[in-house]
Amino acid sequence: MNNKEVTIDNKEIIKATASGWLGTAMEFMDFQLYSLAAAIVFNEIFFDNENSSMALIMAMGTYGAGYCSRLLGAWFFGRLGDKIGRRDVLFFTIGLMGIASTGIGFLPTYAQVGVWAPIGLVILRIIQGFGAGAEISGAGIMTVEFAKQKNRGFVGSFVCLGTSTGTLIANGIWTIILTQCTHAELMEWGWRIPFYASFVVMIAAILIRIFIKESPVMAEKKKELAALREKMAEEAQKSGNNGNQEEINEKHAIKQASKANGTTSWKNFILAGGLRFGQAGNSGLLQTYLAAFLVTYLSVARTVPTDANMISSIISFFTIPLVGWLGDKFGRRTMYLILSGAMAIFAIPMMMMISTKDTVLITIAMIIGLNVGVQGLFSLENIMIPELFGSLHRMTFSSLAKEIAGLFATGFGPVIAASLVGMATGSWWPLALMMIFFSLCTFISAWVAPNTNNRNLNDLYNPVVDRHGKKRHFNETNEES
Repeated sequence: MNNKEVTIDNKEIIKATASGWLGTAMEFMDFQLYSLAAAIVFNEIFFDNENSSMALIMAMGTYGAGYCSRLLGAWFFGRLGDKIGRRDVLFFTIGLMGIASTGIGFLPTYAQVGVWAPIGLVILRIIQGFGAGAEISGAGIMTVEFAKQKNRGFVGSFVCLGTSTGTLIANGIWTIILTQCTHAELMEWGWRIPFYASFVVMIAAILIRIFIKESPVMAEKKKELAALREKMAEEAQKSGNNGNQEEINEKHAIKQASKANGTTSWKNFILAGGLRFGQAGNSGLLQTYLAAFLVTYLSVARTVPTDANMISSIISFFTIPLVGWLGDKFGRRTMYLILSGAMAIFAIPMMMMISTKDTVLITIAMIIGLNVGVQGLFSLENIMIPELFGSLHRMTFSSLAKEIAGLFATGFGPVIAASLVGMATGSWWPLALMMIFFSLCTFISAWVAPNTNNRNLNDLYNPVVDRHGKKRHFNETNEES
């Protein structure tokens, strides 16, 4: 295993971080634009509005459809990123996301073309999800692989600021439109403007990515695979196989290297999914369904959830790097336990504050919930999940773990929440119980997971085994024992 840390020019780190920041901003801008549109206007624009509850459930369902295609995108682009490199793949992902999001703004409405309106919406949502499947994982991995080990969490957290940037832009646009447009104007043309804006972010992200280099870990990966091929060739010659090329090509070398990971690939994969599950579930409830709950069941003004999201996004510009720094200092596993445990405890008090219908209390509750149970966990997730995997299949496993967990938690969570709250005649108890469940899943995963702060990302293999299959353990002081 290569134990030396590659020296990287700070300019390259800055460019990689800026690229990841903008790419994540693009994804979360699309995410929040669609989330708010699905909660506020899509049930009237793209569906038969005779049954308002059913229209809202169907609007949440189109949101979930994108998460199904994200899974396919994670597998396709993840494998491609591990094979040809992170940089080239990230051009494709950002382009697909931007084109699909912009296209939503050009769709006809249900009143104009009937059932073809939601069909067109689902198709574009699927394309958008396909590109997004590996975008955030790839951007995070790219930045983490450029960062130095001692401040990996702090540097990697800046990519997570893209979530705040995208959320802030999306909520800002929606706030302006909701306050400046009449209901008739909003339904006629106002809802289209936010989706046109995503085109600008896409262009900016593409321009920055033109000037960044490939991840240094990819170069080290190629060297290690070359050394493995040479070793296999020598062994083949000694055994009288004369270095048969079929036995020593890169594909076979990768296959042989994969065996060294044994069952830990699946163990780490499950842990990564568990770490993601709580953050994704809380995000789906707080950033997507809660806006609809406030408007539909509590009759709160539509600007209240957007304002709360904007304020929370501004505060998270402090929260996210702070959590990243604390993860470097005290261990990412420790911070995971603190934040997920705190969110499980806060879920019921938060919903009690929201149920008062008081704007100030709603805003405070959402700010705490978003910064602790969503943004704070995301700051840790963006670094710890890549650390759970060797460079051999890091982008594939990281992307798939995130998207599978996201599919069940964020993709279906709002739909389940809408159904449960409907059956509970508007009660907030189903939301609180769902948040507790999501947070405890992540708490348990963090409890089982190793602390990976000292992880050498150049290593081909997973952090709990070496290339010989022998177990390696990380203690809470980040020292390998």
